[in-house]
Amino acid sequence: MIISCLMNQREAVIEAMRANGGYATLGELYKKALKIPGVQWGTKTPFKSINRIVQNAKYFFRIRPGLWALLEAKDKLPADLTQKPKPESDHTYYQGLLVELGNLRKQQTFVPKQDRGKAFLGKPLGELVTVEENLPVYEEAVT
Repeated sequence: MIISCLMNQREAVIEAMRANGGYATLGELYKKALKIPGVQWGTKTPFKSINRIVQNAKYFFRIRPGLWALLEAKDKLPADLTQKPKPESDHTYYQGLLVELGNLRKQQTFVPKQDRGKAFLGKPLGELVTVEENLPVYEEAVT
């Protein structure tokens, strides 16, 4: 008898979330779940597979757009994730998602200096960007 040690795709997404404290953005899942050894992602659209997997209410729930968590970790999540966000923190959250998306696509990412200290899922936005100095296009828009 042959026993398979392969992990299925859902288990890989669960493991990636557990490694991240029980929650993750889709961008984080795209990076981490696909790198878990022993998983066969025999599909041309693994990102769509991850999107479908996290919508299974038996294992996951949506915190905010693009941010998912494990149902088993619901009572252990940081309070700032589960509370209704203030409108100004919405801006920072979506800014962080855009930076994460740009980084995932291997593009240059930039956040204005006044926003770099604002927190996106516990990390300052400034730690996520790839360009520190103002881009010429941004300079022209500001002046």
